[in-house]
Amino acid sequence: MLGKRQETESKSVAPEAPKENAARSRKRKADVAIFLQDPDEEVAEMTKKKQRDHELGWSPDAGYTSPHRWIPTPDQEEDQPVAFISTGFPHYALNNIFVTPVRSSPLPALCWASKDVVWNNMLEKDKSYTRDVHVMEKHPHLQPKMRAILLDWLMEVCEVYKLHRETYHLAQDYFDRFMATQSNLFKSALQLIGITCLFIAAKVEEMYPPKVHQFAYVTDEACTEDEILSMEIIIMKELNWSLSPQTPVSWLNIYMQVAYLKEKDELLIPRYPQATFIQIAELLDLCMLDVRGLEFSNGVLAASALFHFSSLELVENVSALKRVEVEECVRWMVPFAMALREVGGSPLKTFLGIPADNTHNIQTHAPYLTWLDKAYSYQEAELERHGNCPVPSGVLTPPLSSEKTEDALNGRGCT
Repeated sequence: MLGKRQETESKSVAPEAPKENAARSRKRKADVAIFLQDPDEEVAEMTKKKQRDHELGWSPDAGYTSPHRWIPTPDQEEDQPVAFISTGFPHYALNNIFVTPVRSSPLPALCWASKDVVWNNMLEKDKSYTRDVHVMEKHPHLQPKMRAILLDWLMEVCEVYKLHRETYHLAQDYFDRFMATQSNLFKSALQLIGITCLFIAAKVEEMYPPKVHQFAYVTDEACTEDEILSMEIIIMKELNWSLSPQTPVSWLNIYMQVAYLKEKDELLIPRYPQATFIQIAELLDLCMLDVRGLEFSNGVLAASALFHFSSLELVENVSALKRVEVEECVRWMVPFAMALREVGGSPLKTFLGIPADNTHNIQTHAPYLTWLDKAYSYQEAELERHGNCPVPSGVLTPPLSSEKTEDALNGRGCT
């Protein structure tokens, strides 16, 4: 009987062990998958944490919150204060992450984040992704016109494959920053570098990017798939895997959305006119074919392009940029804006399979090289009349008659 009882107990206990081990095994796998600490390691960490608290001389009776508890957790009471200052803790210099941006945020109050933090992150990103306006000087075998031809061709490829404007501007950023890391490149290497930058940008931005063989196909066998894949690694290493700049068209999208915003809950839903957005985006595309566009930050470029379709007051409201910060860029854009005004821009295109409310986001191709030559053809004397004003008047959207009269009466009109 004793033997049968032991045998019965062993059978009843035996199934429990595998279940526990299996559950433990699945738990460890889950922990690894979502990068959580093992429970045993958490206990050890908490023990060390308590020891450090005692070593620092922190006491709950002192009336201060532990410096290790900056953020409230579920185990705290709701009315328990959280210390964000270093009073009573001379050992710590606690940094406030909610810093006021250098430029006041034009964004409305956000329910999902602090508008100042979001705006400050955008400004910091704009500063961190720098370009070199003297990039072509590092390549004596290349001419600025070659860069313009390549970028114009990339826009054509984007339209063929229905890629977004953001994809093209990412590719342009990758190309310019990569070229700044190299020297003495030849014309024969430009197409491979350009199409590889677009290949990378499509994988970053597009939900369904074209395959590598499709990018090789548009080069008319000038670049093979293996060459594109090899160049991809080279470019990403040279860029230090920094592939997420705040592009001019992304800044423009934000400015336009803020300008036409009526309800703060609709901030993430585009409400601006598509035709207006496309015209301003075309001005940006045209200007960026000129290598001097690398001299200005992306936020300033977008704000200056918007100025030529609106007013200085609106630009200041949506970008928090002051007159002196955009003046030079606005002046530089004048011949490009004049050339675009003459041709009238491009009509809104439709694409098979693309929703009507998203067509403005697809990068289109226009005779940009012809427009560029037209912009370069303007005489300096013709542009000096705009130089008489601190900031040139909008050249694409004429001011209202009342504004003209007021300017004339105040002696501020530019002729």
